[in-house]
Amino acid sequence: MSSLTTLEHSAPAEHTQQEAATHRVSGGLLDPKQLFHSLPDAAKKLDPRVMIKNPVMFVVEVGAVLTTAEAIKSPSIFAWVITVWLWLTVIFANLAEAVAEGRGKAQAETLRKTKTDTVARRLVGWKHGATGTREEEVPAAGLTLGDHVVVEAGQIIPGDGDVVEGVASVDESAITGESAPVIRESGGDRSAVTGGTKVLSDRIVVRITSKPGETFIDRMIALVEGAARQKTPNEIALNILLASLTIVFLIAVVSLQPFATFAGAEQSIVVLVSLVVALIPTTIGALLSAIGIAGMDRLVQRNVLAMSGRAVEAAGDVNTLLLDKTGTITLGNRQAAEFVPVKGITVEELADAAQLSSLSDETPEGRSIVVLAKERYGLRARAEGQLPNAEFVPFTAQTRMSGVDLVEDGDQRSLRKGAATAVMHWIRDNGGHPTEDVGPMVDSIAASGGTPLVVGEVVRRDGEATATVLGVINLKDVVKAGMRERFDELRRMGIKTVMITGDNPLTAKAIADEAGVDDFLAEATPEDKMALIKKEQEGGKLVAMTGDGTNDAPALAQADVGVAMNTGTSAAKEAGNMVDLDSNPTKLIEIVEIGKQLLITRGALTTFSIANDVAKYFAIIPAMFTVAYPGLNKLNVMGLHSPTSAIASAIIFNALIIVALIPLALRGVRYRPASASKLLSRNIWIYGLGGLVLPFAGIKLIDLIIQFIPGLR
Repeated sequence: MSSLTTLEHSAPAEHTQQEAATHRVSGGLLDPKQLFHSLPDAAKKLDPRVMIKNPVMFVVEVGAVLTTAEAIKSPSIFAWVITVWLWLTVIFANLAEAVAEGRGKAQAETLRKTKTDTVARRLVGWKHGATGTREEEVPAAGLTLGDHVVVEAGQIIPGDGDVVEGVASVDESAITGESAPVIRESGGDRSAVTGGTKVLSDRIVVRITSKPGETFIDRMIALVEGAARQKTPNEIALNILLASLTIVFLIAVVSLQPFATFAGAEQSIVVLVSLVVALIPTTIGALLSAIGIAGMDRLVQRNVLAMSGRAVEAAGDVNTLLLDKTGTITLGNRQAAEFVPVKGITVEELADAAQLSSLSDETPEGRSIVVLAKERYGLRARAEGQLPNAEFVPFTAQTRMSGVDLVEDGDQRSLRKGAATAVMHWIRDNGGHPTEDVGPMVDSIAASGGTPLVVGEVVRRDGEATATVLGVINLKDVVKAGMRERFDELRRMGIKTVMITGDNPLTAKAIADEAGVDDFLAEATPEDKMALIKKEQEGGKLVAMTGDGTNDAPALAQADVGVAMNTGTSAAKEAGNMVDLDSNPTKLIEIVEIGKQLLITRGALTTFSIANDVAKYFAIIPAMFTVAYPGLNKLNVMGLHSPTSAIASAIIFNALIIVALIPLALRGVRYRPASASKLLSRNIWIYGLGGLVLPFAGIKLIDLIIQFIPGLR
């Protein structure tokens, strides 16, 4: 079983990312083809029943209808220019959302290719170990929950399920983009299979766990297309704020007309609509939906499927991160790090004996001993053919040892390597006694978080046996490169990291100290994980965790962000609100960063939008009343050519800035770990100041161009 799981993880991460990149839809921003394909969808969204879901842009659309009627009634170049650019403002806002959704639809089209007219081989009355089960062929769409199907090499798995018998190599490239096959087997945490994937070898029996139309791929298609995307609480709150501001400014403009009439400066409907559009937060109103969709899309681009926008947003607010030690913080397989000989034995002699006794050990630990002896001491691994009269003793879980029996110069030499208690028992059985320094060596390695393996030797000469301990091998659970730096980043974000492990507290502390996590939970049971999550949540914190086993399901369901591994059980995937298609537990850190990027992008563009409106006030308000109140001309700080050119310039800029910000909304503001106060300062200085300065320059530039157009001078 260990060799199978090793095969599954043999492909390097870089390969996985490259393959996934080729499988995924291009993330190019404002690709002309993408824009062209999204334009029809943007036009369809002009339906008032759709637009009313975005109150800010609905008001702009109503304003565009009013100016259109006014332009038809009293035609003028000014009225038609304002009308055209108001409609463009609405279309550009819809285009931002359509482009974001279009990328999801392209992803869905790729996924649909994995759904074929598969014929399933259903087993009637199947029971484990039973013989003579009848088999019948049925369409995959006709399978029901609880059916058992048999799938052999070259066949497509007809539906989502769990392997209940057998083990097989499966091609999941249609789902994950990873070309390397994975191992799926019964009775473990790697039993879940996905409909549409292909069995490459052997034979498995699968119990169907999904109904027709409710498979994992069906859910993926619905999610990436946007059908199941729900607005998050923060997004709803921001929408309410924007709607409130829109209503306030709408009332203000409507009540302004009587005062303007009294002052002898009555305004046309075109000018009043322009003022409303300039006052309300159209920029963020146009981009808000696209920001949310793009946040989920960025996760899809990284092979993470979020079941809701709420989960993405929660990831951005996470306070506590629970990380499994094995495979997340550490490489997962313990590796030989050091040879520690007893007195009277050289390290070279110990290395040679350790390598010889590990040649028949096919576990990752055994192979690492052979490699360490070769790399550090120049000892070449010897094959069976190079050792005549040698009998290899493979490692087994029962003996907990591996070794070799040699014949050298008429003497019999036996070497064993394995667990300290097993090897010492073997030494005593052969009449030897471990030296006094072995015990302290074993205790020291265990205290440092390592796993001690003892190497022993028995030499039989002239009918007498001499049994001795040669030394100890230090096996370490190697912490992944760069983990301490990643945890330092999370700490700067204000996120507490907790390592979850089944190790004893002594070993857990050593690994936690080396990795740099804030805390650890040793000898963790499912109940312990649940208790820890609830304790953090009771303190008002949001918790994220990863898991792949059925025993992780309760904790995944309890966590605010539960990331289930695609290789895990169906129970784990149903319990979590995200699924990592690459089954890479370290991706939880990226998910948190993407969530924070979503929140920061929304905050940055909101700041820009509010600051952006200031310049439009200085353009339109003086233009409206400068005839009645010449003193207001002092507010024309941009020196705009005329009232008509000032209003037209503000409206044109208002539309163009939406298009200019679409790439930023889709890509997201670059995230750097920092405190909340630093992020606020950054927003104010970059997006607040930028939103204040850029419109002054933009409106002035447009004014310089359109002042030469008759009717706008």
